[in-house]
Amino acid sequence: MDFTRKLENYAKLLVKIGANVQPGQEVVLQCPVEKADFARLVTEQAYRAGAREVVLHWRDEKSNRIRFDCAPLEVFEEVPGWRAESLNYYARRGAAFINVISEDPEIYKGVSPEKLLANTKATDKAFTEYYQRFDDGSNQWTIGAVPNCEWARKVFPGCEGWVAEEKLWSLIFRTVRIDREDPVAAWQEHCRQLADRAAWLNSRKFRSLHYTNSLGTDLVIGLPEGHIWLSGAERSRSGVLFVANLPTEEVFTMPSNVQVNGRVVSAMPLSYQGALIDRFSLTFEKGRVTSFEAAEGHAVLQRLLDTDEGSRRLGEVALVPYHSPISQEHILFYNTLFDENASCHLALGQSYPNTLEGGVDNTREELAQRGGNDSINHVDFMVGTKDLRITGVDGSGSETVVFDNGDWAV
Repeated sequence: MDFTRKLENYAKLLVKIGANVQPGQEVVLQCPVEKADFARLVTEQAYRAGAREVVLHWRDEKSNRIRFDCAPLEVFEEVPGWRAESLNYYARRGAAFINVISEDPEIYKGVSPEKLLANTKATDKAFTEYYQRFDDGSNQWTIGAVPNCEWARKVFPGCEGWVAEEKLWSLIFRTVRIDREDPVAAWQEHCRQLADRAAWLNSRKFRSLHYTNSLGTDLVIGLPEGHIWLSGAERSRSGVLFVANLPTEEVFTMPSNVQVNGRVVSAMPLSYQGALIDRFSLTFEKGRVTSFEAAEGHAVLQRLLDTDEGSRRLGEVALVPYHSPISQEHILFYNTLFDENASCHLALGQSYPNTLEGGVDNTREELAQRGGNDSINHVDFMVGTKDLRITGVDGSGSETVVFDNGDWAV
């Protein structure tokens, strides 16, 4: 299969499996300006799927970096109403959203932490409706990535730019199953297998999960009553099956915001806002991070944890086998979309209401009372290792080994 055909198949995958665009539906496509050629392929596939209209929102992270360097702090403390409405409007109309990312992992290195925090808070406030509709499953959405020179050279530092970019393209094609004879059919089968895993976990109704490994992880994560395990393929509130992340290897649910105790040690570095946080650990007491260590990026981790109260609590627990296709590449992508699918992971910050029975109809206060977490952050970090053991404990105290030696035990 030649490169052009692979690109076309990738665009089709984002439309048919990722967002699963329905006839007559509006589509919002967000894409970096330098990837306009790929955006046009996605646009064509969306119209072929019956889209009523494809609305393009262009991004330019290099211009945005100039803005962070030059504009005053107050610029980042507010998002203009027209810009917020540009996404809230289409979310309200039930549009499907496709987000193509192509990020330089170090683009925000050295940017003022105050500006970054102000921008995060203002964005969260301005796009509240947009984000809430994603969290409660009102809209289909998906994220896919395409390489750029800076990102590729970070992943393959010993290569010339174009060589590194070609190698990263090959990696991405493999992880999203473009190399299969029928990528759409391959994804349909993969989604079925993930759904079976989620169904088994839901049938067990575990009260807690106990994580241990040789790195020093010894953590008990309580699960709230009525928690729901979802897979990477989920259904919108209107019943449309979509895959939010391409690739995805996970099943995930909501942890309790007050029943997490012990210590967890990172299994992979975390790339966050242009900096690397590496060889770090978090100690939890009654759901809250009370102490932490980091061999690299200590100040950055401190800033993350201090963003708001919810940033010190977990919002997601996700299970990914150590021998997942992405893990077997033995590559650090410096991009959470890929790295989180190489390892079991947890997330600091916001929880997903649709991972709790009736959660999408609860207020934030009601969700918090039931065990949900509220934060402007949702930051995944990897904890899975080849010797990770996870034991589930049900309401009667009976124990079931869920993961052994890093992989599913059942």
